[in-house]
Amino acid sequence: MRTPRFLLGAALLFWGWQTDFLAAGALMAVILEGARWTKLRWEFSDDDFSRIWTICTLLFLGVAVYAFTDNGGPARFGNFFHNASYAAQTSAATTRTASAMLRWLPMVLFFFVLAQAYSTREEIPLSTISLILRRRWKKAAKSGKPVPAQRGMNVSYPYFAICLFAASVHPGKNNSFFWGFCALLCWALWTQRTRRFSVLLWAGVLVAAFTSGYLGQHAFGQLQSYIQTLDPQWFERFARRSGTDPEQSRTFIGRIGRIKLSGRIAIRVLPAPDSIPPQYLREASYRIYQDGRGYRGNSWRAGTARDAFQSLQPETNNAAYILVPKTNLGRANITCYLESFSRDSGVPVGLLPLPSGSGRLENLPAFVLRMNTLGAVLAEGPGLVSFNAAYGPGATMDAPFDPDEMTSFTNRPSFGWNRNQRRETRPDDVVTVNPDLYIPEREQAALTEVVSQWNVPFGNRPLAMRAIANFFESNFTYSTWQEMPRMRRRGTNQSPQTPIGLFLTRTHHGHCEYFATATVLLLRKLGVPARYAVGYSVHEKSGQEYVVRLRDAHSWALVWNERSKAWQDFDTTPATWIDLEAMNASPFQKLSDLWSWFGFQFAKFRWGQSNLRQYMIIGLVPVFGLLAYQIFARQKRHRKNHPGAAAKLTWPGLDSEFYLIEQKLMERGLARGPNETVSAWLKRALADPELGTTAEPLHDILRLHYRYRFDPEGLTETDRAKLRHAAEACLKEIKARPV
Repeated sequence: MRTPRFLLGAALLFWGWQTDFLAAGALMAVILEGARWTKLRWEFSDDDFSRIWTICTLLFLGVAVYAFTDNGGPARFGNFFHNASYAAQTSAATTRTASAMLRWLPMVLFFFVLAQAYSTREEIPLSTISLILRRRWKKAAKSGKPVPAQRGMNVSYPYFAICLFAASVHPGKNNSFFWGFCALLCWALWTQRTRRFSVLLWAGVLVAAFTSGYLGQHAFGQLQSYIQTLDPQWFERFARRSGTDPEQSRTFIGRIGRIKLSGRIAIRVLPAPDSIPPQYLREASYRIYQDGRGYRGNSWRAGTARDAFQSLQPETNNAAYILVPKTNLGRANITCYLESFSRDSGVPVGLLPLPSGSGRLENLPAFVLRMNTLGAVLAEGPGLVSFNAAYGPGATMDAPFDPDEMTSFTNRPSFGWNRNQRRETRPDDVVTVNPDLYIPEREQAALTEVVSQWNVPFGNRPLAMRAIANFFESNFTYSTWQEMPRMRRRGTNQSPQTPIGLFLTRTHHGHCEYFATATVLLLRKLGVPARYAVGYSVHEKSGQEYVVRLRDAHSWALVWNERSKAWQDFDTTPATWIDLEAMNASPFQKLSDLWSWFGFQFAKFRWGQSNLRQYMIIGLVPVFGLLAYQIFARQKRHRKNHPGAAAKLTWPGLDSEFYLIEQKLMERGLARGPNETVSAWLKRALADPELGTTAEPLHDILRLHYRYRFDPEGLTETDRAKLRHAAEACLKEIKARPV
């Protein structure tokens, strides 16, 4: 069943308008509707239709591959030959792969519906798109059994539905799609409406359906707006969160039991041949330590409002970002995952692990890049990013220490050690101090006990660092196991000690968070500005690159060097921590690494960080050429073997004598309707009492006519002669009837 004239063209224009492909939609509409105004036709066989369907399938797979691996989706197909790390900025961040593929469906299937429009057949055999029917047909032909009857389908209306469905994936938020959809649907249904009911009733039913749809759409919109106004923190309780939080780092300080991290590879580092590999990859740093009042909730916070994130703009088209203007000495390629998701754009987001002293990032496929004053770089982009980092000594991304910066802190606990005992805020509970020198009141006693044993002048950085390093090296060991110590000292009425206090004065063992936190607080106690940094340690070489596992997650201190005006790394965790963590590795780590490598290769392909997608799509070009050659070479051979039919491409069956009968009946006032089938028209025409005796021969003529037009095997010479003689006899009888 064919669509009404101009309906498909209007649907393509509507699709192009809604999806910003108006030029493509207009061109496709002109080409497709042009088939109604030209007699140029190709005689496509079933195999030809199968080849055209294969072309569309391969085209769909190519688009799927590109959409699946491209950061911006198929809407950026014109940028295919750009650098693989090229990425759109904020406007492309919300483009989703599935919706982008749906927008391209009318283009992908255009060649198939175009083949039907310019074919000598009004229907396409179902066997061309059904592997099951095709296998049945070939199996029956091979075994000599009767071949199942070929069923056909006109794909005009399915293609019309695909155009409307693809148009629904549009960026606009107005009502133009809804009313355009209603208009096109009324146009399509008008020619198929039943004559049993009046036009008013038919129109009333449609109006009621459209009104219900519009009100339902409006209600869902209001529901969505209402949900968005709810407390987002309430929803975050049900959401999975991963990755490092740039605002706050919850530590395992004070937790009981063994802390055992996974051996899964999280980051890969490939240093340049002439560069020293980075020792640390820092993700974030923090300024304010919050004691959780016991064995829960100890954390570090980023700081004040001045430490908020600011957007960074690329310097050039190759996505180069300047972090610190300086001459860099080392370079390394870093590949990592962005494992969280942005609530605003829905795309992957995460902190980038950067070498200490990073000054420039190159070929970074990020949609949005932001940096705060504490040296944390937050990226929104594909789930896997691979970029080049240039790093070296000197200035860092961190804001320098400002001695004039002051912030007020409340030292009182929200609850006392008895949870039913509350305290009210007193004036002496509030202290004003520099955030890089702040020490919680409850940590003061243990820190004073430790530093009182040293003869270090207040504010002397070199002596303070030397004393702290010797203190930890001589008295402390690394351990991932924490037991439950007594909170009060036996026989005393002193206040209960904090986990850091117990670590410094009694247990003398802990993991890196204990060492880093204690180091920062000791430095501050000695008047040296310090910050808490988190990230990864780089030490395991694998071939030419270094692999960084989740168990390599590490924390250390940053110390302000007044002479160089820069923050420098200071790690007091015993070096044995790397060997101790490696002892906890799974015996199946080799197998796990192999699986991780396959996952890494797939992730590179998935997120467009490899050239494999280019090779795959380019590889489809010769396949398209081969299929097109097979189609048109067969047409050329057919015209060469049948010289009489090679003069011009005509519609098979155009010389059928049935058309003479149709013309004669039209002269009697029995014309066919615009979308009326031949069988329905013939049934109406034979209702004329003057033509009653011609009913039986006309049905036989119509059957032979259909075979002559649509059967790929055509008619035998005997059947062709039978059609000719029967039509001439019927025509003579019709002419003899009075008008």
